[in-house]
Formats: sequence, structure tokens, C-alpha cells
Amino acid sequence: MSKTRCSWANMANPLYIAYHDEEWGVPCHDELRLFEMLNLEGAQAGLSWETILNKRANYRAAFDQWDAYKIAQYGDDRIAELLANPGIVRNKLKVNAAITNARAYLRMREEGHTLDSYLWGWVDGQPLVNRWAKGERPARTDISDRLSKDLSKRGFKFVGSTIVYAYMQGIGMVDDHDPSCFCHVDQRGRSQ
Repeated sequence: MSKTRCSWANMANPLYIAYHDEEWGVPCHDELRLFEMLNLEGAQAGLSWETILNKRANYRAAFDQWDAYKIAQYGDDRIAELLANPGIVRNKLKVNAAITNARAYLRMREEGHTLDSYLWGWVDGQPLVNRWAKGERPARTDISDRLSKDLSKRGFKFVGSTIVYAYMQGIGMVDDHDPSCFCHVDQRGRSQ
């Protein structure tokens, strides 16, 4: 018996299906993955998420497994290597954003915050569960607008409201699965 998935996830790409089934909308508290996803969502700007998923392993290798301490130290030679790497999106603004984001993240850590505590504080530690009708899922919300502005103030790049809302969905701060999708809270049988 086939599973009912969100309308956007009915694709033949196994990486895309696995992402939908195992990650998208699932609450994430892993600091490394939160940092990775922030950068990958920014890398997606103007592209499809499938493009980024297909390059995800390459990104991990190219960006030292998303070690913020290493990334924050990247200089011109390393940037040139990244811009020559066909396994990632070779956009100078996006590559530089990952470095800037590593530095902003490390400042956040020095101030005693983690991405986990910071991000989940915006939703009182609990995912927002939505029940959008097909085709009604928004591209941004009031929370993503405010979170985007705050991330920008903290020095993060490629964190516009639409990117931030996609990030919130990807890390499970928001459960935007179609109500009929087997991954939606109601279908999983979890309590509201």
C-alpha cells in the first residue's frame, strides 16, 4: 500500500522522498544539523530544493562537515576552491554567506546561546502544527518575518523571511505537512 504524501513530495527522487518522510517537519534539536540547514536553505535561494538535496553530501565535504570553527577561518584561497567546486552552488555571495553565518553563529555561542535554544524560543519550544488546505501553504509568516529580521541583526546572511520559513519547515519548527499526509501530526497519531 502506498503512503499518502504532501502534494509537493510526489517525486521519483529517493533523496527528496527521504527528506520529506524523515526530516521535513520533524523537530530537530541537533546543533550541527540546524547550522547546516540554515546554510543549505540560503544556498537554495533562486533554485529548487531538489538541487540542494542532490548536492548535500558535496556541501558537507566542501564545508568541513559544517564545522563552524573551520568555516569561520576560511580565507581567499579556500573561497576560490569552493567557487571552483562543481559539487556545490558556485555563487560567491552564497559561499561568503556561509562564512559570515559561521562567524555570526560563533558570536551567538560566545553570548551563551545555541541555535537550538534561540530558534525554538520563537515557538515556545513546540512545533506549530498547521492544517493548510492543498495549495494554501504560505511562503512566509509573521514569525518568519520577525525571525528573519532578528537573524539579520545578528549578522546572518541569506535569511530573508521566505528562506527562514522554509528553514522553519525543514527543521520542524513548523509542521506544514498536508493534513492527509502520513507525516502530519494527525496521521502519526501524536497528541496535539
